[in-house]
Amino acid sequence: MSDQAESKNRAKFVELAEKRVSRAIKDIRLIGNLSNRSNYSYTQEEARKIVKALRDEVEAVKARFETKGGDVKAVFKL
Repeated sequence: MSDQAESKNRAKFVELAEKRVSRAIKDIRLIGNLSNRSNYSYTQEEARKIVKALRDEVEAVKARFETKGGDVKAVFKL
């Protein structure tokens, strides 16, 4: 790969990473807002499932960066 192509790929990675990670952080904060008991009713088991789903997905992302693994799709359900 040429230096120019590598530089372009790097710039695209940085652009997308900044956008996507910022969006993910915002969405995680919005999920955290669900913990407000004056607005929402939930069980500790439901809260545990939410936290576990988020933790598992972060671990899957970490593994993909470490091993260049394939795409895994999951749908969260309470």
